[in-house]
Amino acid sequence: MSQKEWALAPTAPAEHLGTYRGFSPILAQLLFNRGFEDPARALEFLHSATLDEDPFALKDMEKAVDRISLAIERQQPTVVYGDFDADGVCATTLLAQTLNRLGAAVTPYIPDRAQEGYGLNAPALEKMATDGVELVVTVDCGVRSIAEVEAGKSAGLDIIVTDHHSIGPELPAALAVINPRQDDCAGEPGMAGVGVAFMLAKALLLRRWDSDRSSYPDNLRLSDLLDLVALGTVADIMSLNIGLNRRLVRHGLDTINQFRRPGIAALAQVAGLRAGQIKASNIGFGLGPRINAAGRLGSAMTAYELLSAPTLEDARPHAAHLQNLNLERQGLTRQAQAAISEQVTETGDVPLIFAGDERMLPGIVGLVAGRLTEEFYRPAVVLEFGEEESRASCRSIPEFDITRALDECADLLVKHGGHAMAAGFTVLNKNIDVLRQELQRKAQASLGGRQLKRRLPIDCELGLAQVNEDLLSELDVLEPTGHGNPQATFLTRVGASALKAGT
Repeated sequence: MSQKEWALAPTAPAEHLGTYRGFSPILAQLLFNRGFEDPARALEFLHSATLDEDPFALKDMEKAVDRISLAIERQQPTVVYGDFDADGVCATTLLAQTLNRLGAAVTPYIPDRAQEGYGLNAPALEKMATDGVELVVTVDCGVRSIAEVEAGKSAGLDIIVTDHHSIGPELPAALAVINPRQDDCAGEPGMAGVGVAFMLAKALLLRRWDSDRSSYPDNLRLSDLLDLVALGTVADIMSLNIGLNRRLVRHGLDTINQFRRPGIAALAQVAGLRAGQIKASNIGFGLGPRINAAGRLGSAMTAYELLSAPTLEDARPHAAHLQNLNLERQGLTRQAQAAISEQVTETGDVPLIFAGDERMLPGIVGLVAGRLTEEFYRPAVVLEFGEEESRASCRSIPEFDITRALDECADLLVKHGGHAMAAGFTVLNKNIDVLRQELQRKAQASLGGRQLKRRLPIDCELGLAQVNEDLLSELDVLEPTGHGNPQATFLTRVGASALKAGT
């Protein structure tokens, strides 16, 4: 069981804090802790609201817009191919809604987690081609689907990849690849998949109406899409210390709190949330998990149908179903975590947890991996064993880049992808033992001999008298808070014995 190490941030020099005019010393310290040592940058971070980024600055955006515009003009059957997590579902909904209202012949497709696994799969693409589909646009997936894109192209499909996951050693040979993580791409690399999809939607609207936003149709306003961007960005744990993400989420929360989208209104009701009171934390712990529950234990298309529902009456049955799935997911996760924790305890102190169970449901392996990382503060790989090959979800700690480690073991894997802190892969069962040894060797080389403890960052020390309504009101300016821009944490000394107990 990992212990937390209290990490009190260094106090900024008084003369430096004094340059933050208009801010209290406490808020100035908080901003300093978050990397805003320049007061002008801090002010821009807090109050900037513009969303004037040029979507055509993203590499291959021009190619993508040209091809999609042609598909709309010629009524070519088009598929938006998404992922089954909240980010992917939101991105699928956003782009399908946009294309539908632009007059495209569009159909959404989200693979089944258990039967098809993450990302593009060749049989699905080949069937689409057989069914007459001519264009496939991916959202939140595809950048590592080299063989699958090739199979789709061979079947006669044009494929556009939009994604935000880490880039592999080569790019798929798609007609266009829009991913801001590319070295030669001018976009924000920290965007969520739904953020990239939003940029594509914006580019399509700008192209169609020659940048005259006043002529957008009433049923297709960019502001109406921002609720989906906020939902997917926060649920996918994207950094809110990034200016663009912060602005997208702030605007998106405004839209969410107006309950413009019936599906979000219905989901908020079952989660016990009220219009006008929803913050980013309510997405992370309330709305997001319920959206994710669809792809974990059922079909992610349930969540898509919820977010696409035209009326509250249409949305409510889907919201109720997601509520029940989420309750079931919570129980199954607790049971699985207990079983895997017992395996970990038996193996002793290892630098990387590598475990699995034949009874493990594919929809909860990532949750179990995350909880093991939280419990033991080690990278965790949890497998759902199959007959010939197994799938795994990985969660890591800041000290160990799990996707880089998987890249170095690519010859043992069928496919893989993800971020530094979260990844997934498919592996042939015959390679599991060697893979475990390799990953644990890499973890030992990186983490061995280090004192691994979860840090509890503390912004500053306050006296109890300083904690008042004025302070709470001032802290609201930091919203939206979340990954990269956490809620403020303070230390108050109330006696030597209590302080000793806390450490």
